[in-house]
Amino acid sequence: MNACEDRLLQLHALLDGELDAVNSVAIEAHLKTCVGCAEAFARLEAVHAQVSDPALQHQAPASLRARIEAGIAAERPGRVLGNVPRRGRSTGPWLAGGAFSAMAASLALLVAVPQLTTGTTQDQLVASHVRSLLANHLTDVATSNRHVVKPWFNGRINFAPPVPELAAQGFPLVGGRLDYLDGRVVPAIVYHRRLHTINLFVIPAGTFSSPVGIATRREGYSLVRWTSGGLEFWAVSDIDPGDLELFHQAFARAAS
Repeated sequence: MNACEDRLLQLHALLDGELDAVNSVAIEAHLKTCVGCAEAFARLEAVHAQVSDPALQHQAPASLRARIEAGIAAERPGRVLGNVPRRGRSTGPWLAGGAFSAMAASLALLVAVPQLTTGTTQDQLVASHVRSLLANHLTDVATSNRHVVKPWFNGRINFAPPVPELAAQGFPLVGGRLDYLDGRVVPAIVYHRRLHTINLFVIPAGTFSSPVGIATRREGYSLVRWTSGGLEFWAVSDIDPGDLELFHQAFARAAS
C-alpha cells in the first residue's frame, strides 16, 4: 500500500526530529490509522539505521593528506602545514597562506550572495499557520478595518507593516496577531479567501535577504514570498497556488 503523497515530507521530518509538537502529534496519530504511511515510515527507519552503521564509515588515507599538503606547498613555496621550522624561528602550528586565502574567499562569497530562506523557516511558517487554526488563536485583534489593525501593532513590534483592505479583490481582512518565527516576534495579518484562511507573515528583510520571489508547496500548503520596502512577506494558506498568487499581486498593488 502506498503512502499518502502529502505526508511524505512530514515522514522524513518526523524521522529527523524536525517537526514541532503540533505537527508531530498530528503525523503520529495519522500513522496509527494509515497502513501505507506506517509501512513507508518503517522503511525510512530501516534505511536510516543502515546508513548510520559505524561499519560504513571510513577514514581518509594518510596519502590524501600528503597530496593536499603537497598541493599547498606547490602553491606557496616554502610554506607547509604542520610544525615546521621557518628561517630559524620556533616551530608552531600555522595555516598555509594558500589555504587561508581559499577559506577567506569562500567566506566572502558566502556573505556576499543573497541568502534564500531555508526549508526550516518554511516549516515554521506552515506550523504557525496550522497552529493558529488548531489553537483557535487566529487573531489578537479581530476586525476588517485596517485603521484598527495597523495601529494595534504599534509598540508591539519595531516596524510598521502595511495592512491594506482587499475585500474588493476577494480577500477580506480578518484581523492581526503576533506570532513567533526564527527566534523573533513577528506580525501575522489575516485574510480570508471564501472559507479559507491566509496568514501573511511580515519580517524585516535582512541585509543579504534575497530579492527573489518564491512560490512553493509544503506539506499540502501553498506559500508565496516576496520583498518590498525593506520587508519580507510570506503568505501561507491551503488555497490553490494560483489564488495565493492573486492575493500576492493584490496586496502588493494596494500596499504600494
